[in-house]
Amino acid sequence: MTTVFLLNGGTLDAVGIIPLWLNEKDPRPAKDQLDDHYRHGGGWQPFEGFTLQRDSSIKYPGDPAHKPRAMMKLRDEVILMYDHAWVLILQKDGTFEICRMD
Repeated sequence: MTTVFLLNGGTLDAVGIIPLWLNEKDPRPAKDQLDDHYRHGGGWQPFEGFTLQRDSSIKYPGDPAHKPRAMMKLRDEVILMYDHAWVLILQKDGTFEICRMD
């Protein structure tokens, strides 16, 4: 199981079983591991339009910013979890993808 760091009032209940789906011994990136385990919910389906702010909050046009509630790491990737089941995978080069995993 991946270690979870709670942020900004986040709770383990909100994180759910996602930490169990990330395995350091699995050589695949987080996106592939989450896609494999989330098949019942449609797999990893990136959602376009969000911007990542300097404080790690995410912003969608017309909506308020959301601060991360939890953080995990898988090798060089950072996985951030937000309210409304948004999950962000941040790469070392600053690129990211967001998927809703509810």
